[in-house]
Amino acid sequence: MKTHVKSLVVGGGAVGASIAYHLAKAGWDTMLLERDELTSGSTWHAAGLLPLFNMGYATSHIHDYSVKFYKTLEAETGLNAGFYVVGNLRMAQTQARMDEYMVYATTAESVGIPYEWMTPAQIKDRWPLVRTEDLQGAIYHPTDGYINPADVTQAMAKGARQFGAEIVRRVQVDGYRWTGAEWVVSCTRMVEKGGNLVPSEEQFEITAEHVVTATGNHAQRTARLLGIKIPAIPVEHQYIVTEPDPMLVEYRKNHPEHPVLRDADAKWYVREERGGWILGPYERNAPACFEYDVPQSFRADLFPLDLDRIEEEYMSMIHRIPSSETVGLKDDYNGPICYTPDGNPLVGPAPGLRNMWLAEGFSFGITAAGGTGHYLAQMMVQGEAEIDMAALDPKRYGSWMTTEYAARKNEECYEHVYVLHHPDEEREACRPLRTAPCYDRVKAQGAQFGCVNGWERPNYYAPQGFDDHAARSFRRGGWWQYAVDEAKAIREGVGMIDATAFTKHLVRGPGATAFLDWFTCNKLPKVGRINLTYALTQTGTTRTEYTIVRLAQDEYYLISAGAWTAYDGDYLRKAAEDKLAEFGWIDIHDVTTQWGVFAVAGPKSRDLLGRLVKDADPATVLSNKRFPWLSMRNIELGMCPVRAVRVAYTGELGWELHHPIEMQNYLFDQLMAAGADVGLKLVGARAQNWLRQEKSYRAFGNELGRDATPLEADLPRFVDMSKDFHGKTAMDQTGIRAKCCTLLIDGPADADPWGREALYEGDTKVGRLTSGGYSVVFGKSIGMGYVRPDLAVEGQKLKVRMFNQLWDATVTADSPYDPTNQNIRADG
Repeated sequence: MKTHVKSLVVGGGAVGASIAYHLAKAGWDTMLLERDELTSGSTWHAAGLLPLFNMGYATSHIHDYSVKFYKTLEAETGLNAGFYVVGNLRMAQTQARMDEYMVYATTAESVGIPYEWMTPAQIKDRWPLVRTEDLQGAIYHPTDGYINPADVTQAMAKGARQFGAEIVRRVQVDGYRWTGAEWVVSCTRMVEKGGNLVPSEEQFEITAEHVVTATGNHAQRTARLLGIKIPAIPVEHQYIVTEPDPMLVEYRKNHPEHPVLRDADAKWYVREERGGWILGPYERNAPACFEYDVPQSFRADLFPLDLDRIEEEYMSMIHRIPSSETVGLKDDYNGPICYTPDGNPLVGPAPGLRNMWLAEGFSFGITAAGGTGHYLAQMMVQGEAEIDMAALDPKRYGSWMTTEYAARKNEECYEHVYVLHHPDEEREACRPLRTAPCYDRVKAQGAQFGCVNGWERPNYYAPQGFDDHAARSFRRGGWWQYAVDEAKAIREGVGMIDATAFTKHLVRGPGATAFLDWFTCNKLPKVGRINLTYALTQTGTTRTEYTIVRLAQDEYYLISAGAWTAYDGDYLRKAAEDKLAEFGWIDIHDVTTQWGVFAVAGPKSRDLLGRLVKDADPATVLSNKRFPWLSMRNIELGMCPVRAVRVAYTGELGWELHHPIEMQNYLFDQLMAAGADVGLKLVGARAQNWLRQEKSYRAFGNELGRDATPLEADLPRFVDMSKDFHGKTAMDQTGIRAKCCTLLIDGPADADPWGREALYEGDTKVGRLTSGGYSVVFGKSIGMGYVRPDLAVEGQKLKVRMFNQLWDATVTADSPYDPTNQNIRADG
């Protein structure tokens, strides 16, 4: 057995086997360790389904790769992976569910996943055992189906060995130690004793340059060994297998196998199994398990079945497949399946650690295994994956995350597998948790909250008693008109947005200036000024967007997206550590929770602030001469000291008012009182999102990400090519593969794009939207996205797919509203 390898994979389920395969294929000397036998975790009792349906762009790519990859394994390894390409029929009982499928289909179309629409009559004609009179229709994926989890894992393991990987079973990892250059991994040989797997006396160490953990149900133990937090906790998932169904057996004499059937409104999947049926429900009240550890005695074991918990789903299967009513139960399974609070796995660099990679929290591990291995290997070997993997990054949860939060949110995520996934969905569990001091005040004003990185953030404001849940829709929901009114208030008067959740870092010290000049691609601002800039990946794509405020010669205040605090901070600190010897001491602090933020914007914003500002010459303190656009000034609003930044993400005259968090309620009350006679309106994040699109302001996680460079985002004005910066050469060599643009859309009268729709020129797909919404200025839908570079020109006519139809879209000028920034620069 080797004692030193380039990459060590810990965990021998489907995910670990795939990672070992792809790393070995990429030429890395790879070893995989499994504490028991391959597949002995959740893999062995998985149902083996391969659902392509997913609203996420990155996850859809991962699933699509898996389905295609698994079909190649037998030719490569000689092992049949047990892939049954029977298709996947996802049925809808309501029009809302069909709307969901049509919104999803735009993501599938962007990725290139084939699908078909079916009417109830077509379903009945093709599969007569299925009851269809209460269905609206279905979406059908002809290319997927189900697979034998053990077979596909063994096939990937054999493929890994063929590429030179070593796979060692019955080895438990007990510790990780970073030497500054590599990991020393402490191991114990495991042995059978009385039917249990127990540690032996044999202990040894393996040294690895890179470690990947794919430990499944053991993720909490892994977190403790690494000294980090991993919000991956299993939830019980049960499914049952019936005796043969005589009507199914008779049908199959002259017909091919049924596709995997999904009745999303009934919360289950069903597939054939040896003449009978497998029913897998996603019921309410499925409990989390192994919140702190997996018992040593738990191996390829199961929990007792709780039939009462799934009675409703069982009866609905009988309704949908009447022939199953008289069929007995043959087998039952109730085993742990790992989840995360948002249902996406945790894939990428571990927070705070070097060369430590996580692949944890896979609720659909068989579906995701192949693609995870492929894209994670790209990240490790090449520096980045070809798709933006930020949505799966482990650091999307910060240090505020606790065991209780993860367990309860994971239970909620489990029962939401088949709940309608509205794009405006907000889930209720574990809320409120992180609240700004003004939370109760804005709630009393009708705030309807969303949750960003644990923070409660107003999405929009509605009358008291308004039901946000009932307002959700795949089209224009019940909240839409409120957002319209809020957007108009900022364009015509003055509005205020609670932006406290913004990420804020203080960077200072002798090396700060040289470091930030290298770390970001734009010129650094002068003292008292601000600049918008980007930190790049080593492959030249956009890693983070920052607004940099220069407080002093070697002191900077960095503002970035609220959803990415730990993600941004980890990258910033690691980069500073790397350059410490070159640039000198750099002090970095996350000061997010020390500063509240109110964004005040609109033509009357100067009038509002003028009522409160205390200054020797209050008539000029907010003027262009004393307070120009893109500058910062320390001002006083009443008794509150404010770090005021003259910038507005809405594209209007405005200021961000960064204030001591403990004075927030005082400042809020002062602003509301002063705003009474100028028509101050509280504004939420949804209106702000529409307004920034009217100005073509790119958003990180939408237009900006690790799959496109700032030049592809069409932001050359924020890139200083006269200086050296991290990622510059790679960015330049990448060229312009696609280009970001803004489009005005003549869409359906009752809907706007959500930012995941495919774009066409004639019958040719030429790009996709990354943002969408409604423009109050132009009175129609608006969107931003990427198209072929030759099409990103003003006046270009395109089509956008919405609700299974193509609608006219026109590429408009960058910043179609106020393109000369006259309003932002207005004096007074």
